[in-house]
This record gives sequence, structure tokens and C-alpha cells, in this order.
Amino acid sequence: MEASGGGTLSEVYQSAKKLLLRTRDGLERLERLEYSTSAGMDTELSFSIKKDITQIQSLCVEMDRLWRSIAAKSQRDLWKRKVEQIAEEAESLRQSLDKYSLRNQKRMMEAKERAELLGRASGDSSHILRIFDEEAQAMQSVRSSSRELESATALGEAIISSIHGQRERLKSAQRKALDVLNTVGISNTVLRLIERRHRVDQRIKYAGMLLTIVFVFFFVLWRH
Repeated sequence: MEASGGGTLSEVYQSAKKLLLRTRDGLERLERLEYSTSAGMDTELSFSIKKDITQIQSLCVEMDRLWRSIAAKSQRDLWKRKVEQIAEEAESLRQSLDKYSLRNQKRMMEAKERAELLGRASGDSSHILRIFDEEAQAMQSVRSSSRELESATALGEAIISSIHGQRERLKSAQRKALDVLNTVGISNTVLRLIERRHRVDQRIKYAGMLLTIVFVFFFVLWRH
């Protein structure tokens, strides 16, 4: 492995990794303490993180020089990816620190403006507080109205869905009733046919009986 005044490529890489871990931990602490620490403490930690990021970027420049001098292409490609990953993480950490700094500056400016406003209205602070309170109440009212509107919308959708379901059930009941009526109509027709056939059978039976009696009567007369 190629060496330089700052050590071998592996040693420089390990140093950069340690700094990355420390920087990430520092950013996490900075974000956790953003609203609960003094400005001096935030500034000190922010300066330390910025210093670590600058050192990581310097190590990336050194590693970039070292991996290019490796003879084996497979090793060069491997170290190139490793160095690029370190550089990308360092850039991401720098951007996170910049965002924090912007938020911190904005918070400090807002605090300064509030202090100036309260200072100008030295004898009228209660009026300013009342304005803030009215604005807070107005925002709360808007949120409550929004929740009520969402509830009313949900209730309306439920009612419409229920009406739709009832309409479908009524249609189904109507179809079943029509089917029953059709079945009853067919049954009545069949009963009428059976009744008509029964009457015909009765007539045939009585006619047969009458003919039999007449035949027997004439047969007896013929024998005598």
C-alpha cells in the first residue's frame, strides 16, 4: 500500500472514518440541544463539527492522490469507491451543518426582532401579548373548524354510502317480489289447467257409467 507523509491509504481512510463517526454524533447532539442549550454552547459545538468536516475533506484529497498511484486496477476501483463514499458523507454532513446554522441564525434574528418590538412598546406590552393571544386563539379556531369540517364530510360520505346500500337492497327486494309474482302467476295457470282437466275427467266418468247402465238394461231386456 502506498504511503505518504500522513500515513498509508488504509490509515488515512481509518482516520477519516473515525472523524465521520464523531461528526455524525456531534450533529445529532447539536440537533437534540438546539432548543435547550445556551447560544455559546451551540456555537462551540458547531465550530468543532465544522473543523472535523474540513479535516475529513482534506483527508479525502490525500486519499484521492494515494489511490491513483495503486498499480492494480481492481484495487484502484475499490479504493475510488471508498474515497467517493467518504467524500459524499462529508458533503452531506456539511450541508446538514449549514441547514442548522441557517435555522439558528433565523431563530436569533426572530428573537432579536421580538426583543426590539417589545422594547419599542415598553408601556404597551400587555397590548402586544393580547394580540399574540388573539392570533393563537384564531389559529386554534381555524384548526377546530377544519376538524369539524372533516368530521362532517366523513359523516356525509357515510350517509351517502348507507343510502346507496339501502337502494341496492330495495332493488334486490323488488326483483325477488317480481320473481314471486311471476311464480304465483304460473302456479295459478297450472291450477286452472288441472281443475279443467278434473272436470273433463268427471264428465267422462259419469258418461261412462251412464252408458254402462243403459247397455246392461238393454242386454237384460234382450235376454228376456
